[in-house]
Amino acid sequence: MAARVILTAAFVTLFVSFTAAQDAQTAIATASKAMGADTLNTIEYSGSGNDFAIGQAYSGTSPWPKFIDKTYTRQVDFRVPSSKMDRIRMQGENPPRGGGQQPVRGEQPQNQTIIVGANTPWAQQLEIWMLPQGFLRAAATNNTTVKSQMVGGRRFTVVSFVGQNKAAVNGYINDQNLVERVETMIDNPVLGDMAFEAVYTDYRDFGGVKFPMHIVQRQGGFPILDLTVSDVKPNAPVTIQAPQGRAGGPPAAAAAASPTPGAPSEKLGDGVYLILGGYAGVAVDFKDYILIIEGAASDERSNAVIAEAKRLIPNKPVRYMVNTHQHFDHAGGVRAYVAEGATIITHEVHKAYYERIWSNPHTLNPDRLALSPRKASFETMTEKKVLTDGTHVVELHHLQGSGHNQGLIMAYLPKERILVEADAFNPPADKNAPVPRPLSPYNLNLAENLKRLKLDPQRIIPIHYPADSRVVDIAEFTRTVADSGTN
Repeated sequence: MAARVILTAAFVTLFVSFTAAQDAQTAIATASKAMGADTLNTIEYSGSGNDFAIGQAYSGTSPWPKFIDKTYTRQVDFRVPSSKMDRIRMQGENPPRGGGQQPVRGEQPQNQTIIVGANTPWAQQLEIWMLPQGFLRAAATNNTTVKSQMVGGRRFTVVSFVGQNKAAVNGYINDQNLVERVETMIDNPVLGDMAFEAVYTDYRDFGGVKFPMHIVQRQGGFPILDLTVSDVKPNAPVTIQAPQGRAGGPPAAAAAASPTPGAPSEKLGDGVYLILGGYAGVAVDFKDYILIIEGAASDERSNAVIAEAKRLIPNKPVRYMVNTHQHFDHAGGVRAYVAEGATIITHEVHKAYYERIWSNPHTLNPDRLALSPRKASFETMTEKKVLTDGTHVVELHHLQGSGHNQGLIMAYLPKERILVEADAFNPPADKNAPVPRPLSPYNLNLAENLKRLKLDPQRIIPIHYPADSRVVDIAEFTRTVADSGTN
């Protein structure tokens, strides 16, 4: 009798699971037919709008800074699958405010090519699979579930599957069988398990293919793309070829800034070392400990800098880490220093932000701190902080009036006459290139602060170190701001 009950229960469970899967496939098939996804192999859409630089906000409470997309075109081949985006970008924050390689002078071409292969990160693939027809294609080839859900007083059919990063991908299908929203979670080194959402409205019919004329993507709670579509070409002939040396990635400008592992070093003075191989870091040999200034673009980079600092300065702990500001390319590896047991020295405006976001779960790609949790220790500053052991002196100064970041700080070593700064002056690839005009307000602000503080550096260590690894002296910076009257 008990065996019969167990068999019956198993049959019911199997039947319910089969029915649910069948219902999901029915929902997918109905939406695919209504949207023309069944016959759609490629698509090209274009328009204009705005993109936003994630992680580059002026402060921890500001949205990502805006750029104007004068033109935007994306081609997608669902069969390969692959995607190619081209846009002409212009300055959107006037005056410049925040990061993201501001200010943009004139028109800046950007592109992104993604050809999905065995090693293509899931977050990049989502540019394809979060499109309305892309979602339906992906859902049709995965184990899916379906449910009915009320959102904002409206009923949606919610189809879900699990992405390659083990996070659910949910598509909201409205009563017209149109995909209105797709949402999931992706890993972010700073925000942890981060929401990624795409919203599609104002659908129109293009030869049986329905496509939205307004697309909004959000990451971390703020928009990263707001596009008004003006032209759609279903099944257009597309040619998507990988850029030489890689099969896909972020826009070219962002890819060029990506840090790389490894940590070659240079002695700057007695007990002071420059650590390169990615975003620059500086290690200082204090009497009982090591102080590290920046070099925290990612967990991997931070671990490499810590290891090199300990090699250069053996038998001492890394007790302090100086963080210049909260932009993601400067904060992506700060959590590794917390895991190391170091105290984070930063401007007071960043402390509450870090404490809030570091409480987020990091389950999709656990970093060093997620694997070995410990409470962060902070020392904050406002305008000036001095660290000394009687031999070494490191002065930390707030860059007053900086539009790049509310709490941007720089380090000055008076004995060595070395200035360590982030984003106030990013040297060009070619030292002898003509100085861009108009002058960057961030460069001018640095010059004004050096004059105000009466600092006299001989050498500058930009955290965004030039690719040729040249010595950046004060003369190079002075040449940049020569016409401003601030030098």
